[in-house]
Amino acid sequence: MKNRYSVLAAFLALIVIPARAQDAPLKLAQTITLPPDAKGQFDHFGVDLKGDRLFATPEGSKSVRVFELKSGKPIHTISGIEKPHAVLYREDLDRIYVTDGEAGDLKIFDGKTYKLLSTVKLLEDADSIGYDPKTKYLYIDNGGGDVHQTYSMLTVVDTTAGKKVADIKIDGETLEATTLESATPRLYVNNKAKNQVDVVDRDKRAIVASWPVTKCKTNVAMALDETNHRLFIACRTATMVVMDTQTGKEIAALPITKGVDDAVYDPASKRIYTASDGNVDVYQQSSPDEYKLLAQIPTGPMARTARLVPELKRYFVAVPQHGTDPAKILVFDVL
Repeated sequence: MKNRYSVLAAFLALIVIPARAQDAPLKLAQTITLPPDAKGQFDHFGVDLKGDRLFATPEGSKSVRVFELKSGKPIHTISGIEKPHAVLYREDLDRIYVTDGEAGDLKIFDGKTYKLLSTVKLLEDADSIGYDPKTKYLYIDNGGGDVHQTYSMLTVVDTTAGKKVADIKIDGETLEATTLESATPRLYVNNKAKNQVDVVDRDKRAIVASWPVTKCKTNVAMALDETNHRLFIACRTATMVVMDTQTGKEIAALPITKGVDDAVYDPASKRIYTASDGNVDVYQQSSPDEYKLLAQIPTGPMARTARLVPELKRYFVAVPQHGTDPAKILVFDVL
């Protein structure tokens, strides 16, 4: 009987109960409406805190749109990008780095004039990035199925020199989100083709472990709680897996909205935000193994790209053009 109660208690600890509407963790503060030429799906946002800039990536417009971060006022359109995916801004150099999936390169722009300074040649489908602020190295997933290969590349680029440093070959035709630990040389990458997480040693530039994701399929988004050794793997099949980074074991499977594309963990509030098709799901972490669903915040069709800016207590969600409705960026206050 005692064992039965222990099992029941462990199960109840993982049950998710939505919070009341008045306790919602996000409140819509502003809607930025984009012009009609901002077409296609969005990919990842970039942020320049000091310069008060938000970089958005409507892929069909072949450009990066720049807005004032606080007011939402449009500033500039960076053109000449066939298919923008991810944006990194380096404040110390005042440079903007954009992965172009169609051209298969990393484009580097001047942060003041927006002039193209140089490009780093990659393979097609150059997409997600992970940045190491210590080495100033950028890790970019590229190649794979789009270039008819059964493997992908995780390319290391020195953002100071603007040059490729190395290619790390990863078996699998589709890689997705990456995240880096600051205290160790570990980098985690979602290997969607294999439905697993590959662990890369950044010093050795080699895979040191591969952890299967068994509790959900189509693992695309990723977030990290480095302090508590927890990795959050968000899958398009409406589940987020909590994984122990010390063992590679799955700790919990939490329901989220179907069609996720972005996930982030905020260590200050101990919240996890996932942006999916129509909703943002917000979970509260009470312990490394216990999570409660605070709310599902409605957004819009295919609104799967988001960016948390904790310094401003703001959460940005991109809503693509849908029918006659123009593309929008929803700006939420974090409560």
